[in-house]
Amino acid sequence: MTALLRDRRALVAGSLAVTAALTLAGCGSSDPASDSSDSPAKTRTVSTANGDVDVPVAPKRVVVLDSGELDSAITLGVRPVGATHSASEDAFPSYLPASETKDITPVGEIANANMESVAALKPDLILTSKVRDGDRYEQLSKIAPTVMTEATGSAWKENFQVHAEALGKQAEAKKVLATYDTQVAKVTEALGGKEKAAATDVNFVRFVEGAEIRIYGKQNYIGSILADIGTGRPAITDKAKDGFSYDVSPEKIDLADADVIFTSTYGDPGKAGTTKTMNSGLWKGLKAAKNDKVFKVDDRLWISGIGYTAAGKILEEFEASMTK
Repeated sequence: MTALLRDRRALVAGSLAVTAALTLAGCGSSDPASDSSDSPAKTRTVSTANGDVDVPVAPKRVVVLDSGELDSAITLGVRPVGATHSASEDAFPSYLPASETKDITPVGEIANANMESVAALKPDLILTSKVRDGDRYEQLSKIAPTVMTEATGSAWKENFQVHAEALGKQAEAKKVLATYDTQVAKVTEALGGKEKAAATDVNFVRFVEGAEIRIYGKQNYIGSILADIGTGRPAITDKAKDGFSYDVSPEKIDLADADVIFTSTYGDPGKAGTTKTMNSGLWKGLKAAKNDKVFKVDDRLWISGIGYTAAGKILEEFEASMTK
């Protein structure tokens, strides 16, 4: 009896041990599967101008290397840790809320970022474009995942979508687009509707220090906004090289004539020829000048903003000017 009792006790103990082992094994095999299916991925893939790039699901330290990328980040509620600025100014664009830019570290000029400054910020994501930093892609990619769009300017809406995807802000992006569309419709209506808007030719003339005067065409940032509003554009814009601009000397500024002209200056107005040209007889003879329909605007907003926050302010200023 004693031996039999011992055998029974051993059998029970062995059964309990096997059951415990199976239970533990079951836990061990189900937990990893649960973790892999329920836990969010640490990275996701974004299609860029340089192919697919794996980026953090929720980037925390973003560096932007152009004005469009800066606008996109701020618009989507992301404050970059670092950003470049234009060659003509050390500060970030004043149209952006000062509260959103005050803590951003400057990392050099657009298209000439200081790599050491960028690396020192330990970014987990870098946003830029091939046209600005294509030749620095490998160097930037060694610092952090780098999302590049192909170009800037007229592709600003497509670029914004790439930025939103990289930042994980697609839902916010949809709201931004809806707000823009509503504002565009409001401005068109303020002009008297689509037909009246289309019957009003609008030109944009930019004075550039060290270059000829640019009559902006249709394939650029401001041209796309005017197209959304539905304004007419004078025939000269169809002669713009690559759709971007038709460049003229002060002696041919009469080619810029239109019902309405918006102007901006990059650099010093004296050196850019703004003052001299706009005081000339040719300029004063323009239809827009005679009818007091020439409006000076901020170059960094209307030309360099290249984003939805800038576009919203441009629409406000455009409506205010056109409905005076």
